[in-house]
Amino acid sequence: MTASKVAKITLAFWIMKICATTLGETAGDLLSMTLDIGYALSSLILLGFFLATLAAQLAARRFHPLLYWAVILSTSTAGTTMSDFMDRTLGLGYARGAAILVAGLAAVLVVWRLVEGSLSVDAIRTRRAELFYWLAILFSNTLGTALGDFLADDSGLGFLGGAALIGGAIALTAAAMYLTRIDRVLLFWIAFVLTRPFGATFGDLLTKPADHGGLGFGTIGSSLVLAAILLISLACTYPPLRKSVTGEEGA
Repeated sequence: MTASKVAKITLAFWIMKICATTLGETAGDLLSMTLDIGYALSSLILLGFFLATLAAQLAARRFHPLLYWAVILSTSTAGTTMSDFMDRTLGLGYARGAAILVAGLAAVLVVWRLVEGSLSVDAIRTRRAELFYWLAILFSNTLGTALGDFLADDSGLGFLGGAALIGGAIALTAAAMYLTRIDRVLLFWIAFVLTRPFGATFGDLLTKPADHGGLGFGTIGSSLVLAAILLISLACTYPPLRKSVTGEEGA
C-alpha cells in the first residue's frame, strides 16, 4: 500500500485535462500528417513514449506533477494516431472504431471493478490499481479521438458543432455532479471520456484550414501554444513546481 500518485480531481484538473488532450490531438496529427510519418509508425513511436512515461510513473514513489501529466499527454497523442490508424488505415470507420473502443474500455472498467472492488480514482494505492487506471485512460483517450472525428466528419456537425455538442454534454455532466445523486465515480468516467472528443474536435478546429471548417493555425503553431498553456497551468496549480522552474527559494 502506497500513497496515491495520481492528481486530485479539481477544476484545475479538468482544465489541464482538456488542454492536454487537445495538445495530444494536434501533436499526434503533427507527427502522422504534417511530418508525414504515417499512422502506423507514429502509433509505434507514441506507444513507445507512453510505455517510457508509464514505467517512470510506476517506478515513482510519490506524485510528480510533470511526470503524471506527461503520461496523460502520451496516452492522448498515442490515442490520436492509434484511432486514426484503426479508422482510416484499417478502414474500420469512425463509428465501428468507436464501438470497438467502447467495448475495450468497458471491459477494462469491469475487470478493474471485479479485481479491485472500486473504480474510484481516490482509492488508487496499489501498483495493480494504477495499471488499470492508466489502461482505462489510454482506452478512453483513443475512444475520444474516434468519437470526435465521427462528430466532426460523419455526423455533419463540423468541428465547431462537434465541440459545442460535447461541451454541452460536459456541462450537463458537471450539473449532474451537483444536482443529482448519480454515482460520482460513474460521472467522473463519463466526464473523463467526454473531455477527449472535446479536445479532438477543438484541436481539429484549431489546425484544419478554413476551407475544411477550421481556423487554419496548423499543427505546429497550435501545439506550441497549447504546450505553453499546459505548462503555465501546471506551474500555477502546483506551487512547488513553479518554484523549481523559476528558481524561487522556499519560505
